[in-house]
Amino acid sequence: MKNFQNKVAAITGAGSGIGQQLALLLAKEGCHLSLSDVNEQGLIETVEKLKDTDVRVTIKKLDVADQVAVKEWAEETVQDHGSVNMIFNNAGVALASTVEGASYEELEWIVNINFWGVVYGTKEFLPFIKQTGDGHIVNISSLFGLTAQPTQSAYNATKFAVRGFTESLRQELDMENCGVSALCVHPGGIRTNIANSAKMNDSLKTLGMNPEKSAKSFNKLLRCPPKEAARQILEAVKKDKRRLLIGNDAKALDLLQRLLPTGYQKVIAFASKSKK
Repeated sequence: MKNFQNKVAAITGAGSGIGQQLALLLAKEGCHLSLSDVNEQGLIETVEKLKDTDVRVTIKKLDVADQVAVKEWAEETVQDHGSVNMIFNNAGVALASTVEGASYEELEWIVNINFWGVVYGTKEFLPFIKQTGDGHIVNISSLFGLTAQPTQSAYNATKFAVRGFTESLRQELDMENCGVSALCVHPGGIRTNIANSAKMNDSLKTLGMNPEKSAKSFNKLLRCPPKEAARQILEAVKKDKRRLLIGNDAKALDLLQRLLPTGYQKVIAFASKSKK
């Protein structure tokens, strides 16, 4: 896919952050949009930012953890736009907890959104995208899909899962030679609302960490603007990349893991302990 003119893109989590910026940049390139988010007000704000564009925009309040709802959205997208070329599975949430301290309800919550939401978005849109013979599946993992971090076991698990799922999908699409491709994105610290909306429980205190202080410290690491992240993602789609690392932090952790496949864990644990 060398350009987005008159293509149709579906984006989850389009009410803010990377999802919203993807919508704005795609619209500038003449791409029609099917946008979803669990936050309806955020969707309305995105549409307001798109009011001066010439592209067709449809929206849907959507919980990506609801497979039936995602299926309906995919069908509605094709009904409203005639076809769909791309799905950006961008919606995600965060949870800070120790393994011992995380409740099963919390684990199910994050897995249902971060992993099953990507699975539903991929599977429900893929047959329609294949019909165009010119499409792309873009799944957002994380730098935490490259290396594990203390207190992020649940988030790590979902983002590692997205990575494996997408890389396997890409190989299958290559074998089929169907005109559809897949990209796995590993953003570093992007200035979005995910840290502010993250769930944190008191189990962090067993590691000598203060949940409120940890949230503030994490926010300071979010340096890359969402617009720049979105720009890099669209450029990677045009270049048909298999994987995209966004930010020096993602690139540094990826290198660290390559140099010290298991030893990196001691480095990160020591660094995390020194910040308490």
